[in-house]
Amino acid sequence: MYNSTGAAPYYGNSAGKTALAGVIVGLRWLWSGDTVKAAVVILAAGKGSRAGGDGQALPKQYRALGGIPVVNRTLTAFAEHDRIGEIVVVVHADEQDMFARTAAPFADRLRAPVIGGATRQESALAGLETLAPLAPQNVLIHDAARPFVSPGLIDRVIDELGENDAVVPALPVSDTLKKERGGYVVETLERSSLRTAQTPQGFRFGAILDAHKAAAKTAENGFTDDASIAEWQGARVALVEGDKGNVKLTTAEDFAMAEKQIAAGESRVGQGFDVHAFGDGGPLILCGVTIPHPRGLTGHSDADVGLHALTDALLGAIGDGDIGTHFPPGDPTWAGAASDRFLSDAAARIRTRGGTIINVDVTIICEEPKIGPHRQAMIEAIATILEIEPGRVSVKATTTERLGFTGRNEGIAASATATVRMS
Repeated sequence: MYNSTGAAPYYGNSAGKTALAGVIVGLRWLWSGDTVKAAVVILAAGKGSRAGGDGQALPKQYRALGGIPVVNRTLTAFAEHDRIGEIVVVVHADEQDMFARTAAPFADRLRAPVIGGATRQESALAGLETLAPLAPQNVLIHDAARPFVSPGLIDRVIDELGENDAVVPALPVSDTLKKERGGYVVETLERSSLRTAQTPQGFRFGAILDAHKAAAKTAENGFTDDASIAEWQGARVALVEGDKGNVKLTTAEDFAMAEKQIAAGESRVGQGFDVHAFGDGGPLILCGVTIPHPRGLTGHSDADVGLHALTDALLGAIGDGDIGTHFPPGDPTWAGAASDRFLSDAAARIRTRGGTIINVDVTIICEEPKIGPHRQAMIEAIATILEIEPGRVSVKATTTERLGFTGRNEGIAASATATVRMS
């Protein structure tokens, strides 16, 4: 299931030989490209009891967030980053099968999962020891329950490791902090020098492995993150700017907020299609542009087949019916109406719902007229109506190779797609 640096090297009758092969392949990966890649240990062995249930009593790292398991969102962030090499995930002993099913799309990018310990500290050490045969230069340690880690944050941590042995992303404390005893405030803390720590935390691999091993031999077990173990061992820990979006999902309220965050940033796609027949005389209006042609299109309005298809695409993206819902063809109000009114109304409906039009794409299907000479004017007309940049508008044309009603030059069809981001 896992790549050649994962499960395969550790099982079978020729374990020593295959383990060596796995190390060689891993080293090639770690050193591929222009720079050394950092390894990463992702901690996913916790039970996450404070997150509450979702009807299935799933640990929080396996719960769906916006339809995607939390751990998969985290894996995507690291698996798709070009400065990340080996990825080790530490899982609970009872959840090996669950992890295998959930993480199957990443199987070729992961080493065999490692069984975690009773504490976070034990789990991190287990992950680090798995990487010991490869001896990577740098390693990141990250909580699986932080699924919104950004590429930029990963870059900042790796960059800072060029000059330091340990790096922690952190944010300034914005709230006033009170020290409490017995339900009463005993001290107000000076907050200007205080920071909240995040993951991924970055380390020189050898140094953090040695620190973890040393801590494991003592009674010291109150460490809440890996940087605190490095500090205990005497390391100077550098800080880099954290990311407010890099939240750790701990409680049911955290999940509720994360769901809202995902829903607010979701993208939607709508599609539309329209057909109009040629009639006697003009004008011919396509995508808001009047084109010299002996025949125009017939319809209740100005029969702009391109704008009609695009209007339906925009309305489809927000689930708000179609052009006929809002502008019934039997209503004399719209007899001969310019179709830019329909398109601008659809755009206004999107803005009212807090949406933003990301891009639109219209394809005109006809034998004539030639669309090429008018394409740029059509793009600019649509951009003006929708109040977006022309670079977000595409207009194309094709034929049906003389087949069908468009091939017989009886009319024109148009298809359109629109992408909308909701906020």
